[in-house]
This record gives sequence, C-alpha cells and structure tokens, in this order.
Amino acid sequence: MEIAEVLGYFGALIIGVVLGLIGGGGSILTVPIFVYLMHINPVTATAYSLFVVGSSALIGAFKNLRKGLVSLRTAIVFSIPAFIAVYGTRKFLVPAIPDNLFSVAEFMITKNIGIMVFFAMIMLLASVSMIKNRKATLQKKEEVLYNYPLIIIEGFIVGVLTGIVGAGGGFLIIPALVLFAKLPMKKAVATSLLIIAIKSLIGFVGDVENLDIDWIFLISFTGISILGIFLGMYVSNFIEGKKLEKGFGWFVLIMGIYILIKELT
Repeated sequence: MEIAEVLGYFGALIIGVVLGLIGGGGSILTVPIFVYLMHINPVTATAYSLFVVGSSALIGAFKNLRKGLVSLRTAIVFSIPAFIAVYGTRKFLVPAIPDNLFSVAEFMITKNIGIMVFFAMIMLLASVSMIKNRKATLQKKEEVLYNYPLIIIEGFIVGVLTGIVGAGGGFLIIPALVLFAKLPMKKAVATSLLIIAIKSLIGFVGDVENLDIDWIFLISFTGISILGIFLGMYVSNFIEGKKLEKGFGWFVLIMGIYILIKELT
C-alpha cells in the first residue's frame, strides 16, 4: 500500500472525527482525499463522497432523532426537492457535461478540472461559514416567518450543488432552516444531518447505473469514517467542538486555495 493510500485512510478517520466533534464540515474533505491521495477520477470521487457523506450523516441523524432534536416536517419539505435535484444531477447532468469545457489561451478547462475548481469555490464558501460566528449572526433573524416556498427553492439549489460537488451542503442548509423554517440553531443543525443523509444517499443511487463502483473500497473507507465519528463524539466530552470549528474553517480555506492553484496552474 502506498503512503498516499495510507494517508487517505487516515483522512477517512479524520473526516469522521471532525463530524463527531463539530457536527459537520468534515465531509468537505472527502473529495480532495479521494482525488489527491487515492487518485480517483473527480466524477467518481464526488459519487463516492455522496455515499460517505450520506452514511456518516445518517449516524448523526439517528442520534438526534432519539433526542427529539429533528424537525421531521421541515426535513421532509426540504428533502423532497433536494433529493429530486441531486438524483437528476448525478443521473443526467453530470454525465452530460462534455469532457472539454472551454480553453483559455492554450490552457484547456476539462470536465475534471471544472468539477475540482467548482468544488474549491464551495470549500471557500464553507470555510467562511465556519470561521464566522454562525450562531450569533443567524439567531438575530428569529422573527422570520416559516417560508415553505423558499425552503423548497433552497432545497432544490442545495440538491444541484450537492450533486455536482458531492458535499453535504450543511453550510447552506443550516442558514435556510434558521431563516426560513424559524428553527432554533441546535434543531437546525440536527435536522440538516437528516436532510444531508437522505439527499446524499439518493444522489448516490443516481450514480450506481453510470459508474463502476468499487464497493469493497467504498464500504471500508466509509466504515473507518464512521469509527471516526464515534471517536469524535467521545473526544467531544473533553473538548468543546465549536471551539475547533473556526480553526478547521481556516484549514478548509487553505485547502480550497490549494486546489484552485493546483488545478489552474
């Protein structure tokens, strides 16, 4: 086994630990780990990421359901347009993207480069969300009414983005649930995990017919990530995860900039 592969499996553990500690964000590392350490094609990497993200989020969602923190009504309203969008994106849109998108001077922007650049931009947005004090900025909007049309539109948009980059999109879902569904922050975070699990796993189903899935690798990687979640939950008894969120946000920011530089130079 190559050193990069060993680091990749260690990365799977880190993804889980971060998810267990701060309740989100770690899954944004799955695509870079698959592409740069496991040397997997970006299209396949985003598909694998959906499975890892969905399975990991499902663990957290079950835990939150038992605690009564999940708003099932909101999850259903948000999830229906999201999973329709993510399934359609993986089944039809991603395969339809041409291998060569466009050229700048003599530099050809391919499908793989385009996906990674778009993913890096999503990482930059996610990092800003983690670096900022999300709780302080969102709870000022408590008087916003429960807005079903906006929840549905946001669900569709998040579904398309998730389908393209293979990330959970919690940094988009949580503000939507607080602003449009008027959920308290703790309930919004818990509900977002169920939404992420549903749409990610259904999105992955859209890939099964289009891609040759290495199930043994994918299940083993996901299993290590899930072990990491339980380790993260245990460590969170001694360290307050939210204190680490800003630091992890800076790491994601650096990773996003690195991907941009690597793909465009």
